[in-house]
Amino acid sequence: MSGYKIVAGRANEVLSKNIAKYLGKTIEDVDIGKFSDGEINVNIKSSVRGDDIFIIQSTCNPTNDNLMELLILVDAFKRSSAGEINVVLPYFGYARQDRKAAPRVPITAKLVADMIEKAGANRVITMDLHAAQIQGFFNIPVDHLLGSMLFVDYIKNKNLKNPIIASPDVGGVARARTFCQKLDFDLVIVDKKRDRANHSEVMNIIGDIKGKDVIIVDDMVDTAGTLTKAADALKLKGATSVMACCTHGVLSGDAFEKIAKSSLDELVISDTIPLKKREDKITVLSSCDIIAQTIKRIYSKESINSMFN
Repeated sequence: MSGYKIVAGRANEVLSKNIAKYLGKTIEDVDIGKFSDGEINVNIKSSVRGDDIFIIQSTCNPTNDNLMELLILVDAFKRSSAGEINVVLPYFGYARQDRKAAPRVPITAKLVADMIEKAGANRVITMDLHAAQIQGFFNIPVDHLLGSMLFVDYIKNKNLKNPIIASPDVGGVARARTFCQKLDFDLVIVDKKRDRANHSEVMNIIGDIKGKDVIIVDDMVDTAGTLTKAADALKLKGATSVMACCTHGVLSGDAFEKIAKSSLDELVISDTIPLKKREDKITVLSSCDIIAQTIKRIYSKESINSMFN
């Protein structure tokens, strides 16, 4: 009887090894390298005929290389007569352009979804998409895991005196409400104006946060400009403390310096993207258990929905 095998791309090898260890598996022996001109080369070292494959690869920086590596891995296993090819995308890059927000712009989230599907993937497992509707860009099953599954227990164990959940913008209200429902906390909204990519200006705080321990929840933190400005504004409005829970720690540019100098007390992220360097204010929670359990349930044809409770 054919089994299932774990394949690791090079984007997040530590997470892949931890997932394999949790499942009692070893990483499948695959050579991944580059030709002298930079083209990616893949060579599967043993037969995978009929085996279900789970390819773990975040499409984080260097995004283009990691995305191409993923597509080539999928193609290689498809042409090697593997059974079901499951793409495990802890972090789905190119997701921020998920609609035509302005004239003459691409919808890159749809483009990447088409590429993954066309390469030969039969299923996608991902965590905290930038927008939930991206699931509909695929014509194959998508298991969308939520960051709240990681952060809720951590927040509970903080035993904050006057906790309240904050959405960093109007678009994140649905995500924030999920946290509110699970924790029975109230909600406030940070109203911001963004005049260009990776730049924002905090305009107003909708709700009372005086004397509150504020928890900002978001799917990602990139340059940390929005997050640190929100933390500063919340403190000025009377917040006792400000913690942020952001699933994907992109942390590009001078993000580490901004976080270190800001009013933010703690930033909690997951390991869907490898942390480039340590910072005292940053705490990393592992997504290993949740992803590994999802893989196990998919292979054994058990319900995924029960995990959300």
